[in-house]
This record gives sequence, C-alpha cells and structure tokens, in this order.
Amino acid sequence: MGSQQSVNRRFGFFILITLGLVGLLGIRLVDFQVVQAAEIREKSMERRSVTQTLTALRGEIRDNSGQILARTVFRYDVNVAPKNVAPVIRYSEDGTRTEIPVEQITTELAKLLGIPAAEIAPKLVGDSQYANLAKRVDAETYSAIRELRVPWVYFDRFADRLYPNGAVAGNLIGFVGADGEPLAGLERQYNTCLAGVDGQETYERSAEGVRIPASSVVTQPIQDGGNLKLTIDANLQFFAQQVLADSVNDLSADWASAIVMEAKTGKIIVAAEAPSVDPNDPSASKAQDRGSRIFQSAFEPGSVMKALTVAMVLDTGTADENDKVKAPYSLKLDFPGGSVQDSFGHATYYLTLGGVLRYSSNTATVQFGRQIPKEVRYEYLKKFGFGKQSALRFEGESSGILHPVDEWDKMTNFTTLFGQGISVTGIQMASAYQAIANKGVKLDPVLVEGCLHEDGKVTMQPKQSSVRVLSEAKAKNTLELMEKVVEFGGVGRNAAIPGYRVGGKTGTAQIQEGSGYGRRFAISFYGVAPIEDPQYIVGVTIFRPVGETNSMKTTPVFKAIMQQVLKHYRVPPSTTKSRDIPSGAFGEVEKRN
Repeated sequence: MGSQQSVNRRFGFFILITLGLVGLLGIRLVDFQVVQAAEIREKSMERRSVTQTLTALRGEIRDNSGQILARTVFRYDVNVAPKNVAPVIRYSEDGTRTEIPVEQITTELAKLLGIPAAEIAPKLVGDSQYANLAKRVDAETYSAIRELRVPWVYFDRFADRLYPNGAVAGNLIGFVGADGEPLAGLERQYNTCLAGVDGQETYERSAEGVRIPASSVVTQPIQDGGNLKLTIDANLQFFAQQVLADSVNDLSADWASAIVMEAKTGKIIVAAEAPSVDPNDPSASKAQDRGSRIFQSAFEPGSVMKALTVAMVLDTGTADENDKVKAPYSLKLDFPGGSVQDSFGHATYYLTLGGVLRYSSNTATVQFGRQIPKEVRYEYLKKFGFGKQSALRFEGESSGILHPVDEWDKMTNFTTLFGQGISVTGIQMASAYQAIANKGVKLDPVLVEGCLHEDGKVTMQPKQSSVRVLSEAKAKNTLELMEKVVEFGGVGRNAAIPGYRVGGKTGTAQIQEGSGYGRRFAISFYGVAPIEDPQYIVGVTIFRPVGETNSMKTTPVFKAIMQQVLKHYRVPPSTTKSRDIPSGAFGEVEKRN
C-alpha cells in the first residue's frame, strides 16, 4: 500500500514537473512568438538579407541635333557560386521536366561568353561562393545568360562611360575615371546635371547563399542623370578637327584651334583643336592636349586686333574711311628710344583705315589709334570682353591679360593697338568679332543649351547678357573695311569664298620667350560671312608652326571651315557687291603680315 502511494506521489510529482516545463516552454514560446517576434524577425532578416546599390545612369551629352557624344551603358561581371553548382531543372512548354547536367550548362556559358569550356569548367568546382567567369560583358550577353536561368550564376553591374564619336569635341567634353568620377571638361563642370542618384535594393539569401528572386525590394529608387545638350554641331566639329590635324602635321606646329560662332546668337557650333583627346582613352594623349586651349591658352593676338582698333576709331569719330595718315616703314614715338615698324619694308605711304587693314600697317594703326585717349581705348577693350573670363566659365578658363590702364607703360600704350602687350584667348577674340558682326552688340557666348531631366524639366539654360560695344553704323563700316582684306590683301585674298562676301583680318604674333620675343609665331585669321548679313564668325589659330613668319597658312584652314559651315547650313550666296572704299596712296609693296 505504501509502495503504491509512493509510486503515485512520484507520478504526480512527474506530472507537476512536466506541467511546469510545458508552462515554461509556453511562456517562452509566447515570448518568442509575440513579445520578441519583431526583434527576432529583424535579426533573422539581418542574417538573410543583403542590401546592394543600384547604380544610376549618368546622363548623355548631345550635340545641337541630338547626336550622342557621351553616354553610359551597363557592363556586367559574370560570376558563379561553385559551392552551389548542380544540374539545373528546366521545363518545356508542355511541362516536361528535364535535368540539364553541369557539363551542358558549361558549354552554353562558354558559347555565350566566347571563351573555351575548358577554361570555365575548373571555376565551377569547389566550396567557394565566388568565382568570376568574365568581366564587363555587354547587356546583350548579360540578357542571354540570364535566359539560361542558372541559379548559381549571378552578376555584378557596373556603369561604363562611352564616347561614340571618339575624339570629336573631346577637348570640350572631358572624361571620367574608372570609378565613374568626372575628371575634366564639361563632364566635371556640369556634373550636377549629368550625375544621377543611386538607388538601393534589399533581397534575401537562402541558407546556401543564393538570392531569393521574389524577395527583392527597392528601398530607394534610382534617379538617372539629366542629358546635357550642347550648341556644338558634331559633324562640323569632326570636319574642323580633321582640317586642323592636317595643318598641324604639315606645319609641325605645337597645336591649332578653330572656333565657329553664330553671329546673331553667340552660340558656339565648333570649338575644334588639334591635337585632340579621345575621352575613351585620355591617357593616350599628352596632359597638355587634354584640355581646351580655346578657353585655357592666352597669347598675344597680333594683327587680328587691328580690326578692333579700326572699329574704335570709327566709333569714336576720330576718323572716317576717307581720312589718311602718314605711314612710314618705321615710326618714332614720343619718348626716347620708342619706335614701331611694319613687317615689310616700304617707302612712306598715306593710308586710310581700309589701307590699315589691307596692308596690316603697324605704323598707320598707331597713327590713327593714338588719337583716342588710352582710357577710352581701355574701356572699349573691356567691353569687347578682354581681361576677364567669358560667361561660360569653362573649366580652367584663362582671363588673358589686360593690364589696368594706369599700369600701361609708354610702349604698351601703343602696342595694344596692334595686338602686343595684351594676351587673349580664342573665345575672347571670337566674341569680339561677334560684336562687330552683330551690329555692334556683344553677346555672351553659349556652349550649353540646357540640362533635360527625366521629368521633362529643363534646367541650366544660359542667362545670356549683352552689351553694345559699337554703334550699328560703325560696326557695319568696320565689316566693309574688313572685306577689303579678303578682296585685295596679299594674304587675306586666300580666304575668299566664291559666291560670298567675306571679311576678316590676319594676325602674326611673335611668341614671348623669357623677357623678349622668340623666332616662332602664333598665326591667325578671324573672319565673318556673309558681310551683307553676317551669320558666322570663324577664328583660326596655329601656334608655333615651323618656318612660318606670316599668316598665309591660316587662310586655307579658315576658307575650308567657313565654306563647309555655309554649305552645311545652306546659307544663300551673296547677291550684293562690296562698296568701293579707298585704301590710300601706296605703291607696290611686299604684302605680308
């Protein structure tokens, strides 16, 4: 009896313990499933979830017709998880289940990647979660491999910047680094437009480390970059670069540049240079050739400045087209040791303003120009845009050099009249000629038309300002005098274009070396067409050509580019004739700049 009671007590005790354990487990279960459920799920998700960056597309850079100059495409690294490599189950349209062996999948991958199967096979063996099969394959290959539906093949995506036209406008566009960071040019200056905002995606992994497709959640959407539209015409840009490259090669010059600007809008449709840089491979170019010298290199312009001096003389009423000055070969100035000379020997002649430009006489230029107070001339030069960056503020843009008038020494007071003692950039000189061609009104140059965003909004449109530099009548008169350079000038006549009235000015400037001038020159030609209704300005500079001491070699380059521009935009030939304007009394002289 006692024994039975003992058994019952032990059984009851066991039941109590069991009930207690069940109760504790129940409490614990409630704690796990209710009280701590959220925390546990969060920790579990942390172990199973992966967050990855979704790379935004960098915006395109386009020319004025929409032609793509820069774009971003995605490339893909193709990877496998050897630990998970196994046959793949595929289903046909009728539901038939087929097991595809690893060997067949290897062959399929090899065919799509264009590499031997024997090279792939060893990478599929092992306990690793990563082995790379191919790097940076294109989107077509990526899509084809995805269609194989192999769960142990996965991809890493990378953005790749491409420049479809190679070196066309490369000096303007700039380039990006391997990490996609903009390093130069418009790519860097307008990064705010072009750069997108990366997104984020979270997904879960299985116990084997394989991504669970249905678990993907985009936690931050991608915002692709905007598209930058330029005023550049890619076809004309290519043409001009080819012409310049030939010229640099033929003349063994350091470099050459050409700028084409619309007279009535200030839009730059060509900013060409040679050597240029291919943004796809910037390291193939020398460091000094990767920027844009049109904006970044300043030099003394020489005689192309004389057209501006003539414009000042006319605009101030100091002289008109019929007035003459005495123009000896060498002119003594009004201070000890001061003198200027022409670039060719001749007897004393009497030249008008037309003769000043036609024969590019330094002494005649000084005779006319010195009648204008230097303070007035300085203000004209500022209004023409010298001594400061253009409104474009291109990366690394030079301001040139225009010393304050109170710092002009006795010689600078005269030499600025014919392009010495002042340094300018290509964009500055083109803008000054634009003012003459646009009825005396200088417009801020325009290179970027705006940034177009995904939502259709356009930002970064230029806020163009203008300034009247010359009266309309005197600007027209200056153009007519410039036309005589092309009609009758010894060098300028080589810039003539059949059927069109063309005006321009040559320039040959000695390049400073140390404290003086060397034996090499910067030669230029800046011109306008058609004179009766100016549409385009073309400016050409060739820097340090071997053996050239005048600007003769710039005129064929100018002619080729201006002729192509007029043809490209179907500008009608001129239907009017130039006026008969006197050049002055002169004999047969050597017509050189």
